[in-house]
Amino acid sequence: MRITGGSARGIPVKAPARGNVRPATDRLREAVFSSLGPLAANSVVVDLFAGTGAYGLEALSRGADRVCWVEKSPAVIRTLEANLAAVCRAIARPAETRIRAADALAWQPPPDLRPTLVFADPPYDLLAVAAPRLFANLPIWTDQPSALRLVLEMPGEFEPTAPGWRCLRRLGKGRGQPTAGIFQPEPG
Repeated sequence: MRITGGSARGIPVKAPARGNVRPATDRLREAVFSSLGPLAANSVVVDLFAGTGAYGLEALSRGADRVCWVEKSPAVIRTLEANLAAVCRAIARPAETRIRAADALAWQPPPDLRPTLVFADPPYDLLAVAAPRLFANLPIWTDQPSALRLVLEMPGEFEPTAPGWRCLRRLGKGRGQPTAGIFQPEPG
């Protein structure tokens, strides 16, 4: 697994040997960031259920100004910290980064962190609980909900119920494979 674009392109992303982590594939991340286009540049990013941190690291490589990773496993966080250090060495610009050891469903951003781009890659066995909570809570995390994008990784057969949101794009191969939905809050 590697960073697929931006100033840290080609930097390896390591996964912990243990820790029940299912890293986002290079191909899916590349498709997500191609679909997001320039939205990653100068963005404020939150990477929930961060695992290896691949989505947030990819955003950082592609020009995000601020990235916060939320992961509860101390062992997984150690791997994430090593991945972050490698990417920070490769990017030649300052960026604000934070790693928070917390349950992604209970965590709330501090008042000074208003995300424009949220990545969520929950364990698939939590998805039926996690997705509705994310769709309900995320709009209150920002002053401009219409500027917010949620990228939710999920199995191809999962169809989230997202009242008040519209799916801009669904990426991936479909049934039995990981996919990513790019969602935006409905106006109003």
